[in-house]
Amino acid sequence: MQKIKLIWDFYGENSVKTAQHHEIHLKEYVKIERINLNISGYQELNQLHSIAFMVVEKENMIQVRDALKPHRGEVYSE
Repeated sequence: MQKIKLIWDFYGENSVKTAQHHEIHLKEYVKIERINLNISGYQELNQLHSIAFMVVEKENMIQVRDALKPHRGEVYSE
């Protein structure tokens, strides 16, 4: 099954803290909706740009996308 990485971008001096906090909500969503995959995280790309992300199976992507409104997505490879 193909996997999709959904990404939320955060900018500014507090971007990494915002991304860390957003990941908490992504984990809550996974638990509430009983999503099969439990892959999420955050990453500081530079001092002013961080991301939070979660990985979903392609069949669940539309549901999650419509509910959580990520900024972008890409095919996930481990």
